[in-house]
Amino acid sequence: MNYTYHYNSPLGGITLASDGGGLTGLWFDGQKYFGSTLGKNAVQKNLPVFEQTAEWLNIYFGGKNPSFTPPLSLNATPFRTSVWEILLSIPYGQTITYKEIAAKIAAQQELPSMSAQAVGNAVGHNPISLIIPCHRVVGSDGNLTGYAGGIEKKEKLLMLERSANL
Repeated sequence: MNYTYHYNSPLGGITLASDGGGLTGLWFDGQKYFGSTLGKNAVQKNLPVFEQTAEWLNIYFGGKNPSFTPPLSLNATPFRTSVWEILLSIPYGQTITYKEIAAKIAAQQELPSMSAQAVGNAVGHNPISLIIPCHRVVGSDGNLTGYAGGIEKKEKLLMLERSANL
């Protein structure tokens, strides 16, 4: 069974999804790939994981780094999961490039190289935005590139984190 919950953020509505235990989705309403992990018969319900996630979001949008991660329930390929695990390790207020992630994946898999485009695809399909911080991934030149929630939101999220780190 899939469950949903709605959260109102300073950047617009956010829909959360859960399998009843862990968080399976967190999307800005209307973003690209919205609801990618939702089944057809999702039921709106308040669950402990949604309360934890709302607390995390309140802290985050309050300009602070949350000191915990709500329980996550990821169902993806091993490649995507490994990319998302790297995203979870990006420190609050910092960024990493697609190329740097590709190099880390290549090293983990003992490969000579890894496609930054493949990494970009995995980053773009991250179903748990913000908590798995895909907004912290930038182009090799430092430019803001692709974000399923939109570049304007990505810019605001990075500015929020940088101002909190000052």
